[in-house]
Amino acid sequence: MTGNQEVVILMADDDADDCLLAEHALAASNAPGTLFCVKDGVELMDYLLGRGKFNTSPPPAVILLDLNMPRMDGREALKEIRAIPEFKRTPIVVFTTSKEERDVLYSRKMGANCFITKPSVFQEWIQMMDSLVDKCIDRSPTGKQNR
Repeated sequence: MTGNQEVVILMADDDADDCLLAEHALAASNAPGTLFCVKDGVELMDYLLGRGKFNTSPPPAVILLDLNMPRMDGREALKEIRAIPEFKRTPIVVFTTSKEERDVLYSRKMGANCFITKPSVFQEWIQMMDSLVDKCIDRSPTGKQNR
Protein backbone atom coordinates (compact mmCIF):
# COMPACT_ATOMS: atom_id res chain seq x y z
CA MET A 1 0.00 0.00 0.00
CA THR A 2 1.31 3.40 -0.88
CA GLY A 3 0.99 6.38 1.40
CA ASN A 4 -1.86 7.90 -0.61
CA GLN A 5 -4.19 4.91 -0.43
CA GLU A 6 -6.96 4.80 2.13
CA VAL A 7 -6.36 2.69 5.24
CA VAL A 8 -9.51 0.64 5.80
CA ILE A 9 -10.37 -1.10 9.03
CA LEU A 10 -13.13 -3.55 8.15
CA MET A 11 -15.44 -4.47 11.02
CA ALA A 12 -17.91 -7.34 10.74
CA ASP A 13 -20.51 -6.93 13.48
CA ASP A 14 -24.30 -7.12 13.53
CA ASP A 15 -24.51 -4.66 16.46
CA ALA A 16 -24.91 -1.18 14.95
CA ASP A 17 -24.10 0.41 18.33
CA ASP A 18 -20.74 -1.39 18.48
CA CYS A 19 -19.93 -0.24 14.94
CA LEU A 20 -20.78 3.33 15.94
CA LEU A 21 -18.65 3.06 19.10
CA ALA A 22 -15.73 1.74 17.08
CA GLU A 23 -16.10 4.55 14.55
CA HIS A 24 -16.13 7.21 17.28
CA ALA A 25 -13.22 5.54 19.08
CA LEU A 26 -11.15 5.50 15.90
CA ALA A 27 -11.90 9.18 15.33
CA ALA A 28 -10.93 10.00 18.94
CA SER A 29 -7.71 8.00 18.78
CA ASN A 30 -4.47 8.94 17.07
CA ALA A 31 -4.96 6.12 14.60
CA PRO A 32 -5.24 6.75 10.86
CA GLY A 33 -7.85 5.11 8.75
CA THR A 34 -11.49 4.71 8.01
CA LEU A 35 -13.76 2.18 9.67
CA PHE A 36 -16.16 0.34 7.39
CA CYS A 37 -18.79 -1.96 8.93
CA VAL A 38 -20.55 -4.95 7.45
CA LYS A 39 -23.35 -6.67 9.34
CA ASP A 40 -22.49 -10.37 8.99
CA GLY A 41 -20.12 -12.92 7.55
CA VAL A 42 -21.88 -13.02 4.20
CA GLU A 43 -21.39 -9.26 3.71
CA LEU A 44 -17.81 -9.62 4.93
CA MET A 45 -17.05 -12.21 2.29
CA ASP A 46 -18.81 -10.11 -0.37
CA TYR A 47 -16.61 -7.15 0.63
CA LEU A 48 -13.39 -9.18 0.58
CA LEU A 49 -14.19 -10.83 -2.74
CA GLY A 50 -15.46 -7.61 -4.35
CA ARG A 51 -18.96 -8.91 -5.00
CA GLY A 52 -22.01 -6.75 -5.68
CA LYS A 53 -21.95 -3.30 -4.10
CA PHE A 54 -18.40 -3.95 -2.86
CA ASN A 55 -16.83 -4.36 -6.32
CA THR A 56 -14.67 -1.23 -5.92
CA SER A 57 -13.98 -1.42 -2.19
CA PRO A 58 -10.34 -1.06 -1.11
CA PRO A 59 -8.71 -4.03 0.63
CA PRO A 60 -8.74 -3.84 4.41
CA ALA A 61 -5.57 -3.23 6.41
CA VAL A 62 -7.12 -5.16 9.30
CA ILE A 63 -10.37 -7.05 9.94
CA LEU A 64 -12.30 -6.81 13.22
CA LEU A 65 -14.47 -9.90 13.43
CA ASP A 66 -17.36 -10.52 15.80
CA LEU A 67 -18.04 -14.20 16.40
CA ASN A 68 -21.81 -14.05 16.92
CA MET A 69 -23.54 -12.78 13.78
CA PRO A 70 -26.51 -13.94 11.70
CA ARG A 71 -26.30 -15.75 8.34
CA MET A 72 -22.57 -16.54 8.61
CA ASP A 73 -20.94 -16.20 12.00
CA GLY A 74 -17.38 -15.10 12.66
CA ARG A 75 -16.12 -18.64 13.14
CA GLU A 76 -17.20 -19.65 9.63
CA ALA A 77 -15.97 -16.36 8.16
CA LEU A 78 -12.54 -16.71 9.80
CA LYS A 79 -12.12 -20.18 8.35
CA GLU A 80 -13.15 -18.98 4.86
CA ILE A 81 -10.95 -15.87 4.94
CA ARG A 82 -7.84 -17.84 5.89
CA ALA A 83 -8.47 -20.21 2.97
CA ILE A 84 -8.14 -17.31 0.49
CA PRO A 85 -4.48 -16.77 -0.46
CA GLU A 86 -4.81 -12.96 -0.79
CA PHE A 87 -5.95 -12.68 2.83
CA LYS A 88 -3.63 -15.15 4.56
CA ARG A 89 -1.49 -12.27 5.90
CA THR A 90 -4.26 -9.73 6.56
CA PRO A 91 -4.46 -9.21 10.33
CA ILE A 92 -7.71 -10.53 11.77
CA VAL A 93 -8.75 -9.53 15.27
CA VAL A 94 -11.60 -11.47 16.79
CA PHE A 95 -13.50 -8.69 18.53
CA THR A 96 -16.40 -10.11 20.49
CA THR A 97 -18.33 -10.19 23.74
CA SER A 98 -17.34 -13.83 24.23
CA LYS A 99 -14.91 -14.75 26.97
CA GLU A 100 -15.20 -18.48 26.30
CA GLU A 101 -11.90 -20.36 26.24
CA ARG A 102 -13.15 -22.54 23.38
CA ASP A 103 -13.72 -19.39 21.27
CA VAL A 104 -10.20 -18.15 22.03
CA LEU A 105 -8.68 -21.53 21.14
CA TYR A 106 -10.74 -21.91 17.96
CA SER A 107 -9.87 -18.37 16.83
CA ARG A 108 -6.16 -18.99 17.28
CA LYS A 109 -6.36 -22.36 15.56
CA MET A 110 -8.12 -20.80 12.55
CA GLY A 111 -5.52 -18.06 12.20
CA ALA A 112 -6.79 -15.02 14.10
CA ASN A 113 -3.97 -12.68 15.11
CA CYS A 114 -5.67 -11.48 18.31
CA PHE A 115 -8.71 -12.16 20.45
CA ILE A 116 -10.15 -9.09 22.17
CA THR A 117 -13.23 -8.95 24.37
CA LYS A 118 -15.17 -5.78 23.57
CA PRO A 119 -14.49 -3.00 26.08
CA SER A 120 -17.26 -1.73 28.35
CA VAL A 121 -15.91 1.84 28.70
CA PHE A 122 -15.46 4.25 25.76
CA GLN A 123 -11.93 5.25 26.81
CA GLU A 124 -10.95 1.57 26.51
CA TRP A 125 -12.41 1.53 22.97
CA ILE A 126 -10.16 4.47 22.08
CA GLN A 127 -7.08 2.79 23.56
CA MET A 128 -7.96 -0.47 21.82
CA MET A 129 -8.28 1.23 18.41
CA ASP A 130 -5.00 3.07 18.82
CA SER A 131 -3.20 -0.09 19.95
CA LEU A 132 -4.78 -2.18 17.22
CA VAL A 133 -3.70 0.17 14.48
CA ASP A 134 -0.21 0.45 15.98
CA LYS A 135 0.19 -3.33 15.80
CA CYS A 136 -1.39 -3.84 12.39
CA ILE A 137 -0.71 -0.73 10.33
CA ASP A 138 2.62 0.94 9.69
CA ARG A 139 2.18 4.70 10.08
CA SER A 140 5.42 5.51 8.26
CA PRO A 141 5.34 7.64 5.07
CA THR A 142 5.89 4.56 2.91
CA GLY A 143 2.71 3.09 4.36
CA LYS A 144 3.72 -0.56 4.38
CA GLN A 145 1.25 -2.84 6.12
CA ASN A 146 1.13 -6.16 7.89
CA ARG A 147 4.53 -5.97 9.48
